[in-house]
Amino acid sequence: MALPEGWEMVVGLEVHTELKTATKLFCGCENAFGSEPNSRVCPVCLGLPGSLPVLNERAVELAMAIGIALHCTIAPSTFHRKNYFYPDMPKDYQISQYDLPINARGYLDLPDGSRVTIERAHLEEDTGKTTHLGGSGRIHGADRSLVDYNRSGVPLVEIVSGPDIRTPEQARAYAAELRGILIATGASDGRMEEGSMRIDANVSVRKSGDPFGTRCEIKNLNSLRSLTRAIEYEALRQIDVIEDGGTIRQETRHWDEVAGETSTMRTKEEAEDYRYFLEPDLVELAPEQAWQDRVRDGLGPMPAARRATLAALLSDPQPAQLDAIEVVVDLSLDDYVHAAHEAGADVAIALARAANEIAANIDGRANLTPSAFSHTVLMEQRGELSATQAKTVLGDLLTSGGDPVAIAAARGFEQLSADSLADTVATLIVENPDEWQRYREGDDKLAQFFIGLVMKATRGQANGKAVIAELQQRR
Repeated sequence: MALPEGWEMVVGLEVHTELKTATKLFCGCENAFGSEPNSRVCPVCLGLPGSLPVLNERAVELAMAIGIALHCTIAPSTFHRKNYFYPDMPKDYQISQYDLPINARGYLDLPDGSRVTIERAHLEEDTGKTTHLGGSGRIHGADRSLVDYNRSGVPLVEIVSGPDIRTPEQARAYAAELRGILIATGASDGRMEEGSMRIDANVSVRKSGDPFGTRCEIKNLNSLRSLTRAIEYEALRQIDVIEDGGTIRQETRHWDEVAGETSTMRTKEEAEDYRYFLEPDLVELAPEQAWQDRVRDGLGPMPAARRATLAALLSDPQPAQLDAIEVVVDLSLDDYVHAAHEAGADVAIALARAANEIAANIDGRANLTPSAFSHTVLMEQRGELSATQAKTVLGDLLTSGGDPVAIAAARGFEQLSADSLADTVATLIVENPDEWQRYREGDDKLAQFFIGLVMKATRGQANGKAVIAELQQRR
């Protein structure tokens, strides 16, 4: 995306990620998505008189894991009450961290080499969820609203970036890389469609070299597509306002995915509006160094390191292979590729099969062992299966598991003999003399034409590489 000449956007993102704990942040209610409304609640998360919060130890560990992965400093922190009223927040305040967050001053390096600073990554509790019925689905014009408090009290980490992002594409890359890190640490499942990860974007514009402009915050963006579209729209909107002689008002805005535009929700609150004060029922949180070290030692490699490891298995990675590596790491399919490599299989084939066949049926990977995957790739590499047959065998393995050799035999995927292949190619050459002559004269694209004919004639039993070898021999 290009802004009008001389203009620059300045973007900072606030990413809220729900933590994968068994229970909520301050009580023993189950932390589970999709339960019957208001079935996972208790006096603590409903804010009933006399109830007292007790901090979830596992939530603290996951928050530290996020901080370590983002190169933050872990420091003693405190909890505050952030006071404001929403119907889905039964206490009328949110327990959060204010001036002393558990994680501060970190950074995240993006695949393009740019760096985005992390100002803080603090712990807080989630609110409930309000559903507006009738009209547009928003509060204005709704007939009535229903409140589900199941999410109230679910542990969150809010990750606040510095104002370092300059394009929608960079914002998308940051959010995608951060999502991968959250999944790799085990802190989150990263399911934006379920609200496990939600993004607020702070957007302002300025003439290149000028001080920062007035920012507007776009709330609750729940997909990478929405993030990029909302940032682009908002930056252009602000430029239009300024060029027409107006001024930008600091406010919170809503993104309408269908209309493709932002609209005013409310004027932006300042910190003093929330009347922060220390949570009297919780003491200072000061994780000892030994605890931090245990969390650090328990972390595996992050996505950037895993991508580099896979790329190192290829002598000269091509763009399509690098794209496959991105998919494999994003879906945590690394183990399949590494298992194939250790078994002596071609890494390029393994990457292609993982990024396509496994990725297309990701729920079926519970049925597919790394050993069965490796064996299938080896069968394709040795010519015992054609690429099409290997894909079919993997599809069966993903559906119901089993042994790739047995599946290939049951489907009649016997290797075509050299004599039979030679006879088939000879027949097809006679039947297609014009195409054969052009192939002999150097039109290499016709190799695919003949491969297609051979595959059809042999019902997919021929090996593409063997067909090419036979064609070249006769050329």
